[in-house]
Amino acid sequence: MKSLGITLGCDYNPEQWTPDVWREDVVLMREAGIDLVAINIFGWSSLEPSAGRYEFAALDEIIELLHAAGIRINLGTGTSSPPPWLTTLHPEVLPVVADGTTRFPGGRQAWCPSSPVFRDRAYALVREVVRRYGEHPALALWHVSNELGCHNALCYCETSAEAFRSWLRRRYGKIETLNEAWGTAFWSQRYGDWAEIQPPRAALSIRNPAQLVDFQRFSSDELLDHYRGETAILRAHSSVPVTTNFMVTAHIRNLDYWSWAPEMDVIANDHYLDHRLGDPVGELSFAADLTRGLAGGAPWMLMEQSAGAVNWQPYNLTKAPGEMLRNTLTHVARGADSICFFQWRASPQGAEKFHSALLPHAGTGTVAWREVLRLSETLNRIGEVAGTTVEADVALIFSWESWWAAEGEARPSQAVEYLDQVHATHRALRELGVTCDVVSPDADLSGYRLVVVPCLYMVGDLAAVRIADYVAGGGHLLVTFFSGIVDERDRIRLGGYPGAFRDVLGVLTEEFAPLKPDHEVMLTNGGVGTLWTERLRTTTASPIASYLDGPLPGTPAITRNEFGDGVAWYLATAVDPHTMQDLMLNIAKNAGVAVEEFDGEVEVVRRTGDGRTYLFVVNHGSNPVEYPVAGFDLVSATETGGLLRVAGGGVAVVRAEEPA
Repeated sequence: MKSLGITLGCDYNPEQWTPDVWREDVVLMREAGIDLVAINIFGWSSLEPSAGRYEFAALDEIIELLHAAGIRINLGTGTSSPPPWLTTLHPEVLPVVADGTTRFPGGRQAWCPSSPVFRDRAYALVREVVRRYGEHPALALWHVSNELGCHNALCYCETSAEAFRSWLRRRYGKIETLNEAWGTAFWSQRYGDWAEIQPPRAALSIRNPAQLVDFQRFSSDELLDHYRGETAILRAHSSVPVTTNFMVTAHIRNLDYWSWAPEMDVIANDHYLDHRLGDPVGELSFAADLTRGLAGGAPWMLMEQSAGAVNWQPYNLTKAPGEMLRNTLTHVARGADSICFFQWRASPQGAEKFHSALLPHAGTGTVAWREVLRLSETLNRIGEVAGTTVEADVALIFSWESWWAAEGEARPSQAVEYLDQVHATHRALRELGVTCDVVSPDADLSGYRLVVVPCLYMVGDLAAVRIADYVAGGGHLLVTFFSGIVDERDRIRLGGYPGAFRDVLGVLTEEFAPLKPDHEVMLTNGGVGTLWTERLRTTTASPIASYLDGPLPGTPAITRNEFGDGVAWYLATAVDPHTMQDLMLNIAKNAGVAVEEFDGEVEVVRRTGDGRTYLFVVNHGSNPVEYPVAGFDLVSATETGGLLRVAGGGVAVVRAEEPA
């Protein structure tokens, strides 16, 4: 990655085009200010058209064209999808879904993550690629596979079954330990031998929830092991950094990226606006914060986003003028120092032919192309931001394991979805101008004024103690309902809910009382609760608001507890956005967190480093806003009488001090 400035990059698929188009593309890439190009992402069938026969002439040529133009290369290993000859010779590599049926070639990722045949052939290709290009001067980054686990994370074939058993042996050691962890006394599931264990394939009834969570863990680990295998080959022959593209997004949840992040030389994420969500821009901001959390607060890479519409949603909406710039600078504000797009030139054929690109089907005489040039110029203008880090004194705890477990097959309410509750708390912070770090349950919390724990259904003993110690030491905590319920084995913490957090919150819940999705309860503070109530009594906490009606009138719904030198709040229902924001405002102010009195459509984020502070004001609304900027120098903005004026749909970046 380049040391100064913000990188602008893209995916390129030269195998879809003729050499005369390559040359035209390189010229246009230079015009657009492209710094980094990802190639050979899906190159396997071009590089190895038949088993053991390699052809590198075309890839050699495109690499030299890019190098001559001063464009660096993010080189894919090419292993993301097997070529037809491999699945024809070895159909056993094909993945099997939960109902026991095989999924065939014709799309992408038609391979079993546990297949030794697939790994042998993939690793052979990686060795050929790295030996040829490992020390090429244009090479900036290695790109292992592509979006690992996007389609094939969970495979239920016999090869996967044996790999699952091996994983379980390593995890539990003895079959008796597994039986205890899975609660196999229930429904006569006790195992006498490892060979009796199968993946949790489709069953006639509800499946064992602990087995389901362990299969998710295994599947994440199995793909990570594949990544490690490719990475070991690359590092043996090249000193260039290695990564792969994560999918921190609302609709993909199968990989526990907290365990993956330490293996990456660069944290990279793919993110696309999802218009199936009620608040796609809010989800973008959350995903950016979570990606920064995976990077340990350091700058990170946006490996893919779209210039306009995608091709895989029911309604693939284009972006209005200025929207691509605004989305991009939201990522930059939240820590991205490298901005890349899928893809460079829009494809004329294939499954993604209607996916947008930096260079659209209509060519350069278009609004879309002018938006690309505008973005490039803006990134150059604010390039000095690169290398700084995001300021945050609030942490939000997020767990993929809890996501898996909380949305099991048998739970108190199918209407309660983990990510919805996470997004609700993140949105309330964002709309108060509060930036938060998204961290794992195992994170060090000591540097934060406020910690938010939304719907953390599964939590281990050490994490629970760490959170309690944080509050006892003077921290402020907000926990929302359906948190602390089970341990790592998905075993209920007996004695009353919220289990792991009973003492720190000073409450005890006897039973859950979920609401039907169309039902509401009124609260004594004027708020509205939905989805969930609890038969709760306080032990040491004070009630802040109670239910006026519903199944439990008079029962506390919001509580506050002094614990040690700190304060812990509990929210026992899903409140409306206005009530959530009011509650968060009260808690944040009491914790000493600075808040902004802005409309909810405005984001304010700070990045700091080397004596500099950069303020990003992102206006997602249609009306202009003004922000005081005394002592700031303008980087990308207009100033009116000491106020920063940000037009509707606009973004401003200002600097607090000139760099030394």
